[in-house]
Amino acid sequence: MTIPNSPDLSATTDLAADRSDATPSGAAERTEYTAAERRQRIFAIVGASSGNLVEWFDFYVYAFCAIYFAPAFFPTADPTVQLLNTAGVFAAGFLMRPIGGWLFGRIADKHGRKTSMLISVLMMCAGSLVIAFLPTYESIGVAAPALLLLCRLFQGLSVGGEYGTTATYMSEVALKGRRGFYSSFQYVTLIGGQLLAVLVVVILQQLLSTDELKAWGWRIPFVIGAFAAVIALLLRRSLEETTTAESRASKEAGSIAGLFKHHKAAFITVLGYTAGGSLMFYTFTTYMQKYLVNTAGMDAKTASGIMTFALFCYMLMQPLFGALSDRIGRRTSMLCFAALGALCTLPILSTLKGIGSPALAGVLIILGMAIVSFYTSIGGIVKAEMFPPEVRALGVGLSYAIANALFGGTAEYVALGLKSIGHEEVFYWYVTGMLVIAFLFSLRLPKQASYLHHDH
Repeated sequence: MTIPNSPDLSATTDLAADRSDATPSGAAERTEYTAAERRQRIFAIVGASSGNLVEWFDFYVYAFCAIYFAPAFFPTADPTVQLLNTAGVFAAGFLMRPIGGWLFGRIADKHGRKTSMLISVLMMCAGSLVIAFLPTYESIGVAAPALLLLCRLFQGLSVGGEYGTTATYMSEVALKGRRGFYSSFQYVTLIGGQLLAVLVVVILQQLLSTDELKAWGWRIPFVIGAFAAVIALLLRRSLEETTTAESRASKEAGSIAGLFKHHKAAFITVLGYTAGGSLMFYTFTTYMQKYLVNTAGMDAKTASGIMTFALFCYMLMQPLFGALSDRIGRRTSMLCFAALGALCTLPILSTLKGIGSPALAGVLIILGMAIVSFYTSIGGIVKAEMFPPEVRALGVGLSYAIANALFGGTAEYVALGLKSIGHEEVFYWYVTGMLVIAFLFSLRLPKQASYLHHDH
């Protein structure tokens, strides 16, 4: 589909001409877009983010259903060990992310953002469909967990490329002067994927017994995710490309050598603050449900209900914090995230450990999510602003994937591992320490972005 009357959709023209949303003073929003151009760009945001929602739904369904399918693949008498094994497979999927970040980042910079996004959503769909019909340990023995691991590695490769390309694309089509606001919808759909995953689990919990969920009910969400990917694929096929032929033909396009030759410092900075951001994000989202059940002693249904409400609030926060970054600047938002996270994470997790009130637990979790929203709402744009078009998807995707694999994807595994040896509180200090590091790296962010913003 060709977008009419929109000759400036290219990342190397329009997007290299805006910095209004990088100024803390909150300069007036540019108004040179026609109503048709605004609709076209908003449609592009919706098209890109729809696939993002499906990808993350498929990926997080695993985390939220693990309580039910863990015995089918890892038979043992200790539920903590079962969850530890499934968390290990979850973490293994993250280890494929750097490869996915490199592969899809190269495809996006060399062959276009659209091509990369179409391939990634197809791969996620295939992985979910296989898991939905995977035989259990009782049927095929050790081959069952081995195949589960293989599917997660495949999905990890896909989602490793999804983040960088989608973040890049959405930052490139977002309306100038409001890039923080519009780019925040990447995490609206990312969190929406999580929310839909836990919501599907909640509905199934009401319709099926625990035995039915453990026997076959856990397969339903994986089937839903696979079919939803077809709709996302159709929407993404209609997207307009944001790169130019000149950018894609560059010798450095999608090149590791080009990335590290000229943008090594930016890459390291993104790694530094993404490590803490990813760790806190996964602590308060995917791991929190297990934490409420396994540590706070709540039943699974209560924990799912709390997380459904908390994730919904978290999703609604993203545009608000994204818009705030357009006023105060990305650097200020990142410093607020890291400082508040370092100060509040330990007391929040310590209080949740012995809490008895589901309502109070929900308030504390939402507080933690509000703090991390300073980061997640601008996670994509703050990275995209660090790299030029010819290595932007690679720089964003690879740096994010490496930090996410090492710290985000291992959050559950580290937390459950420390709990299994009786030192769960060490995990609280671990998260706090990583947020201190994120603060130090956030200090290295430029007060005014080097790329995407040059119009004032």
